[in-house]
Amino acid sequence: MNIFRSLIGKVWQDPNAAEVVKISTGQLYLLRPGNIRTSRECIYNEAMATIRRVPNVEHNFLLVITRVYEEGGQELLEDEDETDEEREFLISQELEFRTDKTLEGEPTFVWRDLAGDVDEFFEFVAIGTNEPTKAFFETCMYRAMYERKYMRTADSVNEPDLEEFVYKPPTIKKPPPRRKAARAPSTSSVEEVNSPPPETTNTSPKGKGKALGVKQLPGTPVYELEEVELYHWEGEQGFINQGIFAAHIVKTGQYSYVLCASTDADILLEHECNSSMNPKFNPRMRSVTWNHVEEGQDVTSWLFAFPSEEEYSKFCTIYLQCGWETLNQIPFDKIKEEDKKYVLSSTNEDVEMQDIEDEEEDEEEVLSELDPDEESESDEDEDYDDEEEPRQPEGDSNSQLTVGYRRDNAFVVRGNNIGVFRHDSDNGTMKYAGTISKISTPKGQVFKPENIMLHEQDSKMVMMNPANPHSLYQADIEYGKVVEEWKVHDDITVSHIAPTDKFAPTTHEQTLIGASHNALFRIDPRISGTKMVDSQYKQYAGKNKFSGVVTTASGKLAVASEKGDLRLFDSIGKNAKTALPPLGDPILGIDATADGRWIVATTKTYLLLIDTLIGEGKYQGSLGFDRSFPATAKPIPRRLRLRNEHVAYMNHDISLTPARFNTGEGQEENAIVTSTGQFVIAWDFAKVKKGLLDRYEIKKYEDTVVQDNFRFGDDKEIVVALKNNVIQVNKKALKKPTRKSLGAAATGASRSSIVNTPY
Repeated sequence: MNIFRSLIGKVWQDPNAAEVVKISTGQLYLLRPGNIRTSRECIYNEAMATIRRVPNVEHNFLLVITRVYEEGGQELLEDEDETDEEREFLISQELEFRTDKTLEGEPTFVWRDLAGDVDEFFEFVAIGTNEPTKAFFETCMYRAMYERKYMRTADSVNEPDLEEFVYKPPTIKKPPPRRKAARAPSTSSVEEVNSPPPETTNTSPKGKGKALGVKQLPGTPVYELEEVELYHWEGEQGFINQGIFAAHIVKTGQYSYVLCASTDADILLEHECNSSMNPKFNPRMRSVTWNHVEEGQDVTSWLFAFPSEEEYSKFCTIYLQCGWETLNQIPFDKIKEEDKKYVLSSTNEDVEMQDIEDEEEDEEEVLSELDPDEESESDEDEDYDDEEEPRQPEGDSNSQLTVGYRRDNAFVVRGNNIGVFRHDSDNGTMKYAGTISKISTPKGQVFKPENIMLHEQDSKMVMMNPANPHSLYQADIEYGKVVEEWKVHDDITVSHIAPTDKFAPTTHEQTLIGASHNALFRIDPRISGTKMVDSQYKQYAGKNKFSGVVTTASGKLAVASEKGDLRLFDSIGKNAKTALPPLGDPILGIDATADGRWIVATTKTYLLLIDTLIGEGKYQGSLGFDRSFPATAKPIPRRLRLRNEHVAYMNHDISLTPARFNTGEGQEENAIVTSTGQFVIAWDFAKVKKGLLDRYEIKKYEDTVVQDNFRFGDDKEIVVALKNNVIQVNKKALKKPTRKSLGAAATGASRSSIVNTPY
């Protein structure tokens, strides 16, 4: 790169130089690998490639491909509606830019079509371009990526600084020689998997303990099947058939298990059974899909296609039992029969809910479970431009978000400060309005607040101090200071708080709900001394490890635990009307619709949706808050998961933030929103209630999403707290999971002055 330094310096250091570099002769092609359409389509027969600065947006550049006309050629197109003379691509790492050569030796530049289908690329053939010019153009592309990512000039960068932007194809673990050539891999694809797998010649399961000729299994098999089709997700090529292998679930410890696929001589994969596998069960296709997450490596996605319903069902049952034991650390056989039925009922993830009106399905709703859900998108409804988010200085980052009820405010905890943001109705953004600085007790002890909750029509805020779990602290928002300490109890700690009812914060209601690790109680700050109401206190036996509490509009309560169970109460001080056993995963957050009909609980990798309507028996038509479900007719839990191939594209271990319904007095809940990593994710609740559990929309940001929630009384606008910013996004800006929405960062969203000054 050093031979270009002086030449690059001349154009890079001149802000008035709109064009950085140009290649005047070439051709533009659209590539569709593995597509039944033309795999290489010429877009511009004659074209030139230019790297340009984005006007008025520092550190952003465009790759521009312009059609070149022969003399008189442009006049022939004057009467056409669209001449398509130029295409622009914002230069970023997501383009996966790389260089290549044609068979004739001409240099080429290849990059992803982020607005197109998952497997589409553009290729610019730089006809007649020599090696130094090609290398110069390539270096300029990497410098543009550097500036966009780090928001600083690339004037002094060296070659090692640009190495991270050089595209490196993902490494795929190659399987050993196939046991049986089930299908040629060159023709296996997503479309092939969409049809039920054919019956194989031998479908009988082998007995426990028999290792099918494989001596390297890491433990004792609890499930084995000699012949199962194995698929691996390979990006734009879809799920590719790896052949027929033996499948095993192997016990490696008292409560630990490994999923294996093997040949007679070797083991292809050996994946530890844990929550990160994010297993998806599809009875219609007789398939199980999962992710493999290994630290420091790409996330991969795999699929077993079973030869019969019997084998599929057997595998699912044993897998769920093993997963339950891993998470709960007790034998599955120790739980009640009705609880076993409840746990095992969660495998069917595409069953229609009860009591839901039958609506006509959109075309997208009947797509195969294994289809990547791709669609061509236009940007006409996107509310952002291509400008990069300003970067916030180092220090404490945002950690919690709560959205106002009566005023269009949002509050974000950042260290021992709370930033106040206000909705700007003129342009639909969140603007920084002020800071409650250096949160401290009335005695002056500074602390970082936890579990903040708005109170008394948004005029007050109740918060917890991790250094003093026996008390709560009330801040006056207008005054901008903690004004009271409420000692709850000398011996009982407060782990979670919730309003007395779902809409109590919109009123002058004084009381609130508190929970410790194993107790529920009411808190009334008006009483003298300790603030817990003794007559409304109930401690529950055992180590419950309560992890969250939520109230309905009528003040009924749902309580979740780290063990994964759910309890529904009609009031404080009584035993639960309904106790739902754990599926195993700890519950990290909980929300309920205002009427209490639906509960959504958040685990690390999926959302658990519960319909509390009792469907049969003596109390049919009542809710589980008011009456107990019959022992043999508990609700069927439904998991809302991210599809495994999408997780592979996102390429990080899923870790969901507490999911929320949209909320408003007199407003029906019609959406659920959560986030993981850089992604905001929303489900259409109407589709979910019809059994379409993996039809979600998504939006990626260039910073980690800390928490998100709908504005109160609004089912369209979502307030998003990023690690270093707070923005507002319209739900229309979320897209179906495509290569663009999963891989191209959403930039230029609403900004505020806080991004330049940590509050």
